[in-house]
Amino acid sequence: MFSLPEIQIEKPSARPRNPCFSSGPCAKRPGWSVAALSSALVGRSHRSKEGRARLDEVITRSRDILGMPADWRLGIVPASDTGAVEMVLWSLLGTRPVDVLAFESFSATWANDIIAQLQLPDARVLRAGYGEVPDLADVDWSRDVVLTWNGTTSGARFADGDAIPADRGGLVICDATSAAFAMDLPWDKLDVVTWSWQKVLGGEAAHGMLALSPRAVERLVSQPAPRPLPKIFRLTNRNGLIEGIFHGDTINTPSMLCVEDALDGLRWAEQVGGLTGLIARSRANLAVIAQWEARSDWASFLAASPRHRSSTAICLRIVAPWFTALDHETQTKAAREIVALLAAEGVAMDVGSYRDAPPGLRLWGGATVEASDLAAVVPWLDWAHAQVRATYI
Repeated sequence: MFSLPEIQIEKPSARPRNPCFSSGPCAKRPGWSVAALSSALVGRSHRSKEGRARLDEVITRSRDILGMPADWRLGIVPASDTGAVEMVLWSLLGTRPVDVLAFESFSATWANDIIAQLQLPDARVLRAGYGEVPDLADVDWSRDVVLTWNGTTSGARFADGDAIPADRGGLVICDATSAAFAMDLPWDKLDVVTWSWQKVLGGEAAHGMLALSPRAVERLVSQPAPRPLPKIFRLTNRNGLIEGIFHGDTINTPSMLCVEDALDGLRWAEQVGGLTGLIARSRANLAVIAQWEARSDWASFLAASPRHRSSTAICLRIVAPWFTALDHETQTKAAREIVALLAAEGVAMDVGSYRDAPPGLRLWGGATVEASDLAAVVPWLDWAHAQVRATYI
């Protein structure tokens, strides 16, 4: 296909100490072992005094680390971030027109749910391609707005909330699952924020967090959802907001092993400097990849703009001429071969791009990942690329 000189790259000698670069569930915090779960309330009811206390501790420590405003509610909800987002879409939307921002897989899912499932009559979808974000100047802030702060599958993020007016008419619902604990969130510009345990702090899956501003609570109480809601979505009853949800009374049964693990991650976060320390660790991880990408002749960030580049979901596209000359199906095959080589060597696990994203690589750069491990893995990326390239030219 190409008459290029053959590149010989020797197999690197150094290896990452932790090869886990999955974007969810993500790497455990440095030094983690199952001993961290030795005090878990296994075999105990989550509704016991002790069980409620630990669930409430997750809420309290999360609030404190994130710097959440005192008048916000924070609760633990079922089904990870997906459950938290669906809960608020079904519970809050319908009384105002809606703008939904779609620029990667999950934000596109929220758009589809709003259009196809909720079938809201006055909903606009503002789209951007993978690696980009919609322009906030195009949003009508008199409407309810649904946005994803950080694109887990695209590596693009919103840099700040400066364009969101303080006197907005609608609610801003923010999916922050890959941003919470790694990026500054403008709480005064948001009304609902969701995330899951399995991302930046490396917790286990299946549990979500739902944060509500006073404006969101007022909407829930004064304007009930214009549709029937299953029990798992209900945040109110005939007496108003179900306050227990925000004090450790969960809607369904949580895993107390997962609760203990979440507490371990939160305590570790406090030890590394709280939110400031977590953000610094994630930015250092992005910096490692940025230094490598700047000199790479075959890989480039999917998010071209440094301002909008994610420090957690670090997505890379393959720009080498031999690769771009392939059809999409063959590109996908070649990218998977690179991923398979890295996994077979035990140096980088689960680093393929998301199935809906352009073929390439995705490495998690959240706070639980060590910058030294990313520095150790980038020579392996070059090695794996060279091996696969040789089979296509």
